[in-house]
Amino acid sequence: MKLYYMPASCALAPHIIAHELGLDLELCRVDHTRHVTEAGADFLSINPHGYVPVLALDDGSLLREGPAILQYLADLKPQHRLAPPNGSLERYRLQEMLGFLNSEIHKGFIPLLYARLAGRYVETVRPKLEARYAWIDRLLADHAFLMGPDFTVADAYLYALTGWGQAPWLTSHYRADIHFDALRHLEAWYGRVGARESVRRALREEGLAAGLAEPAGPGLQNG
Repeated sequence: MKLYYMPASCALAPHIIAHELGLDLELCRVDHTRHVTEAGADFLSINPHGYVPVLALDDGSLLREGPAILQYLADLKPQHRLAPPNGSLERYRLQEMLGFLNSEIHKGFIPLLYARLAGRYVETVRPKLEARYAWIDRLLADHAFLMGPDFTVADAYLYALTGWGQAPWLTSHYRADIHFDALRHLEAWYGRVGARESVRRALREEGLAAGLAEPAGPGLQNG
């Protein structure tokens, strides 16, 4: 399998999960400005939408949306329990969470990452994103991870997204102006996830070694 990615993008989530599962995954970096792969291929011919992640399967099939890719990978090795069994209520709860992260957190970051273009709209979306994170913080008061006591694909997804806030490996141009310092349960969760070897290995492979200094929370990392 091959994962098309851009460093520090949401493709970090399936990258992490591949290491959790011990999968043999080839990485192919994409230039986001020219939409060209590191091998010189036209990325728009792979994903006409121009974004990552894209997972190329061994039979030539392509999966192009993060939540679908995460669940596909988890189902390759169900014994690792990174996603509950298909058909169970717990699986629908996971899909509920992935949908929330995709629509409310992931999309909520976009105007902040492009604040100069978004203009005054930023001041509308920032409080909404902060409110969503406050809800996650309350959820994590009772759970070590998003779905309960165990790490799942949802944690990998949220970790990748939360890094857009204050992660030290991002330049100011790509970092959203949002702070999580008061969200102590989120901070503790971020540290737990960041300490996992799968996360640390994925960060190294994407050239994001600055994120490995200390596996602290997102607020503490930026001082």
